[in-house]
Amino acid sequence: MIRFDRSQQTLAAGVSALAGFIDAIGFVESGGFFVSFMTGNSTRLAVGAAEWTEAGLIAGAIIALFLAGVVAGSLIAARAADRRSGVILLSVTMLLAIAGTLRLLDLVWLSVACLAPAMGMVNAAIEGRGGAVVGVTYMTGTLVHMGQKIANALRGNGDARWLPHLALWTMLVVGAIAGARAVIWSPPLAYGLAVLFSAGLAARAPWTRRGAGRRPPPR
Repeated sequence: MIRFDRSQQTLAAGVSALAGFIDAIGFVESGGFFVSFMTGNSTRLAVGAAEWTEAGLIAGAIIALFLAGVVAGSLIAARAADRRSGVILLSVTMLLAIAGTLRLLDLVWLSVACLAPAMGMVNAAIEGRGGAVVGVTYMTGTLVHMGQKIANALRGNGDARWLPHLALWTMLVVGAIAGARAVIWSPPLAYGLAVLFSAGLAARAPWTRRGAGRRPPPR
């Protein structure tokens, strides 16, 4: 995260909030499964397999859909090159719109099935200097990096810049709180807000340049 400039950090924080928002929707709608946190689903798959329950199959299906989204996002990003953030976020917005439409038709599980690949795809949205990519849908690595840099600060040695990692984690949590409240109050509204949020990030993405905080030159 610290290898990104300020404009990229801001976009990454926004995408992290979107991931938290959508993961909370998926968690509530599916009754306890994740659409972006695959470590949790892997544990649910293992426990479900050990207990011979359908929870293992559901978790496995969500993992497969998430992985398909990662593959699709990586392929799209490779073709989009410098436009990757906007193109990826636009693709995510389309998947969320499909999910919202399915939810209006009361097809809950099909809508959840669209959320998982959207969250896999969004991990390809942010690229910085040297091809570094930030994963915005999982926070274990972020917390580990933050803890290591706090330790560096306490020792007065090495890279002690831990605040960007804290910001990324905080935005995911804030997004998840908002998503949970929205979907509990009104699922269709929650999906609609997710679409608008993603579309807003997609519109902002062209103004975020890899390795620079400048606006793109006019065409």
